[in-house]
Amino acid sequence: MQLQAHYHHHHNTIMVPPSPLSTSLRGFTSSISLLLQSHINENRGIVAERPLGFNSIDGRLVRRRRKEFGIVASSNVAAPLWDAWKPEKGSAAPSLSDVLWPSAGAFAVMAILGKIDQMLAPKGISMTIAPLGAVSAVLFAAPSSPAARKYNVFMSQISCAAIGVLALTIFGPGWLARSAGLAASIAFMIYTRSTHPPAASLPILFIDGAKLHHLNFWYAFFPGATGCILICLIVSSFSSPLLMLHLIAKET
Repeated sequence: MQLQAHYHHHHNTIMVPPSPLSTSLRGFTSSISLLLQSHINENRGIVAERPLGFNSIDGRLVRRRRKEFGIVASSNVAAPLWDAWKPEKGSAAPSLSDVLWPSAGAFAVMAILGKIDQMLAPKGISMTIAPLGAVSAVLFAAPSSPAARKYNVFMSQISCAAIGVLALTIFGPGWLARSAGLAASIAFMIYTRSTHPPAASLPILFIDGAKLHHLNFWYAFFPGATGCILICLIVSSFSSPLLMLHLIAKET
């Protein structure tokens, strides 16, 4: 009986070794608690080399767990939010020619459009519309952006203008036509990979502009697409002198 009791006692005191999964979970839980405590200490203004009550082994464990699970410090989490409100880091200041030539090109566009408006005034037609100002900004200030590609410009200008006419025909003037026209224009540009932000304003301009309603589906080509042809020609004429200036600047 004594031997049997001793055997049962020894059998009950055998320790079962912990599984690797439970060990990893305990280590991860302790790492999270350390990071939370460190975050609280930082907010309270407490700066320490390692959390109070833990040795250097635990500090190395925290650093390893941060690397394994992608955990970053709280100061790095808030950085992207504020970076969006600041100028782009590492970007060099624009040269004088990079400022003057796009501005001069935009001035030339509006001047020529204004002269054409004077010629078309007896017929009650105007070529100067607000979206062409946005097109000028894209083509002159960001000529290498996807929105400045000729495919994007003309595909979006023609199609979004036609969508505006269609939305007004179906829904009539009002908020529903504006909402449907804008949504359909954005969906079309994304689907055809022809995103060109200035074109998204064409449906709203047509729906709210009573003086444009007589154009009907001709609005798809005039004044938006026609104005873009003029702007592209001016951009081409301005790009050659600008290229010459860059080559001269490199040689000197």
